[in-house]
Amino acid sequence: MSRVQQIEIGQEDAGQRLDRWFRNRFPHVAQGRIEKMCRKGELRVDGARVKASTRIEAGQVVRVPPLPDPGTEADRTERPTVSEADAKMMRDAVIYKDDHIIAIDKPAGLPSQGGSKQTRHVDGLAEALKFGLEEKPRLVHRLDKDTSGVLLLARTRNVAAALQEAFRARDTRKIYWAAVAGVPQPQMGTIRFGLVKASGHGAGGEGEKMRCIHPREVETTPGAKRATTDYAVLSGLGGRVSWVALVPVTGRTHQLRAHMAEIGHPIIGDGKYGGSGQENLGDGWGAGLGGALSRKLHLHARSLSLTHPVTGKRLTLTAPLPEHMARTWEMLDWRAADVPSDPFEEVE
Repeated sequence: MSRVQQIEIGQEDAGQRLDRWFRNRFPHVAQGRIEKMCRKGELRVDGARVKASTRIEAGQVVRVPPLPDPGTEADRTERPTVSEADAKMMRDAVIYKDDHIIAIDKPAGLPSQGGSKQTRHVDGLAEALKFGLEEKPRLVHRLDKDTSGVLLLARTRNVAAALQEAFRARDTRKIYWAAVAGVPQPQMGTIRFGLVKASGHGAGGEGEKMRCIHPREVETTPGAKRATTDYAVLSGLGGRVSWVALVPVTGRTHQLRAHMAEIGHPIIGDGKYGGSGQENLGDGWGAGLGGALSRKLHLHARSLSLTHPVTGKRLTLTAPLPEHMARTWEMLDWRAADVPSDPFEEVE
């Protein structure tokens, strides 16, 4: 066992979640143990109790309690393992790789990170993506569990810090594809509703979701944050369903799902925000289409453009539609070749 450690956060780690920083520094310690140390007050920041999701800042000091040594029996009992099937799945999902970054096409249904009741996730399965390096690649942003598409990982700590800063500075451009109820009017616009977390109805707060707030009320609503989404209709079908491109100008939790539902055009298959049990009959509401179309969430991170943190070159990474969305696109006769890769370029 190690002794109690007092570790000062460097500038390169600023802005990270505490649990992500901890796992990068102590990869042999499982997510469940980190959360337990937070609950018991053993893991602290500047002497204060914290949650695993707390964001750390440069200059703060993290108190780390005694930990099992890597490779000991205590470590082996909690260290997650990656099955051969999961390792193959992760490697098959790689759409770009160099010495500095890796991009995968995250499957729908796979969480980006661990948490309560989440033991199988990209962050843990990234052990399969070392490709000869000692440390696993680090997540630099997230996608919702049920959202598929381009997800970026950094292969070193310095590259992770550079990419996180690029996301904060909005030097990256993410374009999502979605199928939504009805056809938004106008067919190109910007949504500016703020977002505030609303607790769920379960005993432990399960089912929490984001609630939209009018822009005028954001400053006076505790916990609310401004959020901006650009959208463009790429194709419509009889007023009942449309294919839209979405750009999250800000990166709030569930932003795209909450924003589209708020304007009356929820994303198909979105049971949390769109009432998936309610069939959409063309009036612009109800996230169900009925028939043979999938009830899964129809939201996909189609592309990510960024400046490479080492070479300085501009990269655009693209992920194909997941199987359930590809079937919907085929049934509705929607083709990627018929729409611009970035429909917002022409009006900039």
